[in-house]
Order: sequence, then C-alpha cells, then structure tokens
Amino acid sequence: MSMKDTIQARLEAALSPQQLDVRDDSHLHAGHAGARPGGESHFTVEIVADAFAGRSRVERHRLVNEALAQELAGPIHALVIRARAPGE
Repeated sequence: MSMKDTIQARLEAALSPQQLDVRDDSHLHAGHAGARPGGESHFTVEIVADAFAGRSRVERHRLVNEALAQELAGPIHALVIRARAPGE
C-alpha cells in the first residue's frame, strides 16, 4: 500500500470525513531536506469532517496528527493540513 493510501485509510477510519483529498507533493521537494528517493515524504491533506465542528485550527490539526502519528514519526517529512467542518 502506498503512503497516500495509508494516509487516506487512517483518516477515513479516525474521522469519517465527508470529503478527503490526499496529495503527494514529494516531487516538488526533490533535492530538499527530508525528501526521499521515490517520494512519498511530503503530502497535502484537504479534509472536511463533522469532527472539526466547533474546534480551533490547532485542535483540528491535532486530530489529524493523532490519526497519522505513526506515519509522522517515520516516513512523512512534511504534511500540509487544510481541515474544515461541513459548510465552511
């Protein structure tokens, strides 16, 4: 399973999002710190979930980070998070 698929599966299981887009941006960081041969190190996540309603931006990011803790401790070097509640 690719890292993109792993990220998607973990976020779906943890947050049941209505909308989820996971993008591998590794090619944009080739040659930079943290970039790995073959990519799968830099990602952008755009997610809409009820779990974010009434929560601050920091709290939303914490929820995503908790769901991806294992990946963030290892293969993921950078993660851009755009987290919204439905209707935002």
